[in-house]
Amino acid sequence: MNALKVITGFNILIGQLVSLLIWAGIVVLCFEVIARYGFGQPTLWAHGYTQRIFGSYFVLIGAYTLIRKDHVRVDILLNTAGPRGRALLDLLNYLFLILWGVILTKEGWLFFLDAWQFNELDDSALAHPMWPPKLALFLGSLLITVQGIVSAIEAIWTFFNPNSNTEDVT
Repeated sequence: MNALKVITGFNILIGQLVSLLIWAGIVVLCFEVIARYGFGQPTLWAHGYTQRIFGSYFVLIGAYTLIRKDHVRVDILLNTAGPRGRALLDLLNYLFLILWGVILTKEGWLFFLDAWQFNELDDSALAHPMWPPKLALFLGSLLITVQGIVSAIEAIWTFFNPNSNTEDVT
């Protein structure tokens, strides 16, 4: 199914691009530390930008982390189950992820719309607009939800075809 490969490929690309945000966050943090402790001149803006950079990173990298299977998992049951049992447990997890993702995506969209329409500003001295981090929340939850659907389809495939490779479905 080429659509599943396209979705996974897109999420890998987004994940690799978003991972570069770590470097921007490091630069801002280092600048703040040097300004504060080296010159005794802390900035007004670094704390807010650091929160936005790392917050956006953590919500946008979720689908990529799911693809790499790097989310925290309790493998007690998975290690003792056979391929079908693991696929069934994975499917159960993905169904909860999809439910959570659909709700968060809907709410994230509504949060973004409100922030955009009412020009919502944060309470910092610089009064940053709130729509960028809320847009990141919406996009990140959408990406992980769609990737969760792909992973659920792969789990179903594995359940019915336990001796095949999941790449056969994608």
